[in-house]
Amino acid sequence: MPTLLWFRRDLRCHDHPALLDAAQHDGDVLGCYVLDPRLTASSGARRLQYLHAALHELRDSLGGRLLVTRGRPEKRIPAVAHAIGAASVHVSQDFSPFGRRRDDAVRAALGDVPLCATGSPYLVSPGRITKPDGTPYQVFTPFFQAWRRHGWRPPAKSGPDSARWMDPAAVPHGTEIPRATGVLEVAPGESAARAQWVAFVRDDLAGYATDRNRPDLDATSRMSAHLKFGAIHPRTMAADLDGRRTGADAYLRELAFRDFYAAVLHHWPDSAWWNWNRDFDAIETDDGDDAKEAFEAWKAGMTGFPIVDAGMRQLVQTGFMHNRVRMIVASFLVKDLHLPWQWGARWFLDQLVDGDMANNQHGWQWAAGCGTDAAPYFRVFNPTLQGAKFDPDGAYIRRWVPELAHVDDVHKLDGSRPAPYPQPIVDHSQERLEALRRYRALS
Repeated sequence: MPTLLWFRRDLRCHDHPALLDAAQHDGDVLGCYVLDPRLTASSGARRLQYLHAALHELRDSLGGRLLVTRGRPEKRIPAVAHAIGAASVHVSQDFSPFGRRRDDAVRAALGDVPLCATGSPYLVSPGRITKPDGTPYQVFTPFFQAWRRHGWRPPAKSGPDSARWMDPAAVPHGTEIPRATGVLEVAPGESAARAQWVAFVRDDLAGYATDRNRPDLDATSRMSAHLKFGAIHPRTMAADLDGRRTGADAYLRELAFRDFYAAVLHHWPDSAWWNWNRDFDAIETDDGDDAKEAFEAWKAGMTGFPIVDAGMRQLVQTGFMHNRVRMIVASFLVKDLHLPWQWGARWFLDQLVDGDMANNQHGWQWAAGCGTDAAPYFRVFNPTLQGAKFDPDGAYIRRWVPELAHVDDVHKLDGSRPAPYPQPIVDHSQERLEALRRYRALS
């Protein structure tokens, strides 16, 4: 009997445990992807662009044998499984709150056909790493130590030829993959992901530990979107991160942060949109017309703070922002403008190619001080000092804020600013004191 492999956040054939599980039953395998209208509606345009391009590439790697169908998975997956007489449906396990609800609904709708979950998008799946008493970690460092001790399996030896792929032409539930329009800075799909990783390890991994905080340098891997869509598995990457390579430990730590935030969301699903530390529900935030006007200036990169504006313009123009700059602009939103972190998190999810619920929401909560392992409330980034430290020559700022292209020192504009670059919309020193007042009021 055939089996059904339902692709989700695993748009690849290499290092794919669920593919091997589906193929071990000696029958044909039908590869399927469901265009869920709920995810389509909540995804930004660039994430959809990556998704559609990656689906085209995945279909090509399977010799055209990929069924794409549209609708609610609890309707479409049982219908496809019934149409081919599937003995089982195979997936990579999803630990997000939405994914768990969706999979429960699909499992119930499948009835006697089992939904078999194998592997996950993480090096160590959420829930595996806990304290000795079985409770989840709330601080990254002890989690990281336990995570390293736990370890992970080597990459699964799978590829496009690991299964006999069924021709989907006879299945009456297919739809066309939307055409990917526009050009992304990062080429989508598995082949691009694997090539980009090889190039990063060869050329940039050695300098990663020292250069990763410099947005003016092309020193990061730019693998986040590929990991978001599962075009590459982190085990494939970790296999190249042994202690003999300079920069390997620093990069491995970033993969551990990805697993940590996924575990936090798994154990505290409400933290997707609510403060993980509910004491922060009482913090005073601004609202009204002035707050909305400030938010629009932040979104547009017109705050008058060069490093903030450079990051926000990079985001809007490319769908990406350097991680150090993400921290700077997030701190500015919540501690200089006194706006809810959820406003910024929602805008990031709308714009980012790599927008990931666990990473995005808990990164924002770190900046706001209301998450696990959060930045202390008294740490308020000075955007001018941050810009001077991490973009010392101003190359990053000049690239994204062309009004400042011919300014000698973009970190010391004072009152002389080329038109039409704006004056600062707030006084940082005053707003820092106001932020501290509001945070102290919580105690």
